[in-house]
Amino acid sequence: MRYSNPWLRLTHDMIRLSAEASGVIALRTLKMAAGGTAAAAEAELMVAEKLKAAAEVQTQFWTSALSGSGHLAPNRAIAHYRKRVRANARRLSK
Repeated sequence: MRYSNPWLRLTHDMIRLSAEASGVIALRTLKMAAGGTAAAAEAELMVAEKLKAAAEVQTQFWTSALSGSGHLAPNRAIAHYRKRVRANARRLSK
């Protein structure tokens, strides 16, 4: 979908990210509820992924800000997180 208003696009992308993240949360909850070593490994992976993604987005933000394109940082951050969330959804739904 194409929006002429960048705020509408950002809002739309944030809503999509929220919906996709909810699905991943449900899949992770099911996996962790099963317990065992797979659940422990998933919990460790989840924390590591969150720290890595946050560091990457922070680097991306500062790169955007210092290059004069800071206004693009929110869209880039959402795109970054959506990519990671989709990868987790694919991995967890196998």
